[in-house]
Amino acid sequence: MYLRWALRCLRSRRSFFYVGSAENLFLAARYGTLIRSNPSLLCLEVSGCRESLRCGSHGLHDLRCRVNEDENSGAEQETVDPFSLVADELSTLADRLRSMVVAEVPKLASAAEYFFKMGVEGKRFRPTVLLLMASALDVPIPKTVIDGDLHMLPKEVRGRQQSIAEITEMIHVASLLHDDVLDDAETRRGISSLNFVMGNKLAVLAGDFLLSRACVALASLKNTEVVSLLATVVEHLVTGETMQMTTNSEKRCSMEYYLQKTYYKTASLISNSCKAIAILAGQTAEVSMLAYDYGRNLGLAFQLIDDVLDFTGTSASLGKGSLSDIRHGIVTAPILFAMEEFPQLRELIDRSFSEPEDVETALIYLGRSQGIQKTKELAQEHVNLAVNAIEALPETISENAHISRRALVDLTKRVITRTK
Repeated sequence: MYLRWALRCLRSRRSFFYVGSAENLFLAARYGTLIRSNPSLLCLEVSGCRESLRCGSHGLHDLRCRVNEDENSGAEQETVDPFSLVADELSTLADRLRSMVVAEVPKLASAAEYFFKMGVEGKRFRPTVLLLMASALDVPIPKTVIDGDLHMLPKEVRGRQQSIAEITEMIHVASLLHDDVLDDAETRRGISSLNFVMGNKLAVLAGDFLLSRACVALASLKNTEVVSLLATVVEHLVTGETMQMTTNSEKRCSMEYYLQKTYYKTASLISNSCKAIAILAGQTAEVSMLAYDYGRNLGLAFQLIDDVLDFTGTSASLGKGSLSDIRHGIVTAPILFAMEEFPQLRELIDRSFSEPEDVETALIYLGRSQGIQKTKELAQEHVNLAVNAIEALPETISENAHISRRALVDLTKRVITRTK
């Protein structure tokens, strides 16, 4: 449709002479409006329209047209707030989550709903991503993949996708409860952690309870592929935590090992949940993998920035103790990059920063190195890959899908610039 829009412009008397990137023009065609350019790049002429058009697999490579149009006709796309787009659904989701974690034993119920109560439920980052992904995948489905399950009404499909968002949030909160026990954490989301308030045993049981409720909700979807995906996520969470606890010196100093562990602990949940959203929409394997790639790279970028903030943030801004990883002997990307410049860090890593001055010494080396900057650059690389996945999604005539895709791209920018 974007190519047809551009061609109509070419045939119209209201044409323009555009010299700019094909990407900008493609975006202009997509949203039916011209992207503002440097005035020096716009040449107005009353003469007729001349065109040179080449079209490839990813859109327009070149388009030039002489025009007679007021430059004020162009306008930039307004910034989209990803969270406001799905605010109503998030509100409903929060209510449903609170009703889903009700338990017969009052103390267990109180523990299970600890991070689902209003005021401490967080931004619902993962459900937001999944609901936006569901809208972004509003594209025609090839007849070759349509089966009996896909003759449901759009509302029914959306309901199943909302269930994935709820299941993902329950798995995520369960992992937080278990992590806080393992890390002896005292705070989470700006309040006292559940294990600090109610003890380790009840915190572990509350996490287990949330996982069981997630499993029940997952089974109700009656989709074996989706069940397998989310079961694999739980396996990855356990595997990642075990990798963090039982590493030898060589693996602790390996960036490859660190990224694999990070995928298991953080990115697997969002990537496989995005893939589940695509599967429930009846999308092809190729589209499902694009959804997965977006989630994977977004998740890795999120954790890389999280590792930076552990060194640069404060306890107040993070909602948890800063320097928590290094104080627990956990090696993250900033230290690994710093070690490339200062091999002396290896000795501190080998003994898990256990000596009284080790943490302070490591911070001195980190401050002198490019560790923080290189970690941010690596996060940016993953953000770029996430954006590429969204841009590679099939064409659609749905304006809502276009807006949701823009919101998903905006989320990558928020991840890379966040301070908490």
